Amino acid sequence: MNNGISIYPGLDNTLEENLELIDKAAACGFRRIFTSLHIPETNVQALKRELSELLREARRHNMEVISDISPTTMDLLGIKEFSPSAFRMLGITTLRLDYGFGLEDIVKLSHNKQDIRIQLNASTITGKLLSALVEMQANFRQIDALHNFYPRRGTGISEECLVRKTMMLHKLKIKTGAFVPSQGRRRSPLQDGLPTMEDHRDESAELAARHLIALGIDSIFISDSLPTDEELHSIGSLNNNQVTLGAKLLTKDPVQRELLSHTFTARADEARDAIRAEESRQILKDMGEKIRPDNTIIRPIGAVTLDNVDYQRYMGELQIIRTPQEADARTNVAAMVEESEVNMLQYITPGRKFSFRFKE
Repeated sequence: MNNGISIYPGLDNTLEENLELIDKAAACGFRRIFTSLHIPETNVQALKRELSELLREARRHNMEVISDISPTTMDLLGIKEFSPSAFRMLGITTLRLDYGFGLEDIVKLSHNKQDIRIQLNASTITGKLLSALVEMQANFRQIDALHNFYPRRGTGISEECLVRKTMMLHKLKIKTGAFVPSQGRRRSPLQDGLPTMEDHRDESAELAARHLIALGIDSIFISDSLPTDEELHSIGSLNNNQVTLGAKLLTKDPVQRELLSHTFTARADEARDAIRAEESRQILKDMGEKIRPDNTIIRPIGAVTLDNVDYQRYMGELQIIRTPQEADARTNVAAMVEESEVNMLQYITPGRKFSFRFKE
């Protein structure tokens, strides 16, 4: 995935902390950096001192730099006249257009020759605006979108709003990102997290990220000032366009553990009582192994089951239980989806990829 971190020069972190954050994020697979150049609480002198060095470090790692800009950004950066080339020379490669830019500006900028990408505010997008961009022949190959984050508690958007706006953008093949808060150093002045969705404000960054991916978001940005190493590693390794479920292994059998480590596809012929994996039996066959009876207990909601050798040709069938079922000597309960993540099962629709992150 093309995930990102957020850097706020002149706010919260020292220059050394921000440089180290860029290095760690790049090592974890992050390829984008979001920064805002019009936060009122920023120490402007520190920002001006630090920005060029931070942008050089981003270039060294070949990371895309996205800057939230408004007309006041020009004064801050000492740019006399707005032009894509001025930002390109600084090392800013994507402009997130906020207040002060009209339709004509967006269309014109989308056709720039400096290879500067344009980013729309996904949270405030409307069908009317998108239709106008189509009519005015905007260059959508140079446009993507990123949802807002919301510092004040109670102001983050709902799941319904995020899905609706993202679907509108996806219809035009516009890739869309969103923010998750960190449990590390939270950004000033409120230090209350910077989520896109209000439901994620007090959630772990990893779970919030996996939820956003399940909802169809294309890239995840950690919004706060200094995420933890664990957050960087976990989000940097997430896969796009699949539902990843946190689960606990209940088997020590190496064959079952190996089988469960794969990525699966939910069958198109959706069962009433369970999510069925399309390819698990074939994977087991290719492994040349057999599954012996093991932990053949009752199957509550969230149980991850594997049919054993006594189920004959169904051996290797993987299911995630959606309706509680009695014990069956032919079916092993190999793992359990974490109770806090059972709601994620609703996003594993027919044809959707899914996998597990296991906790012993």
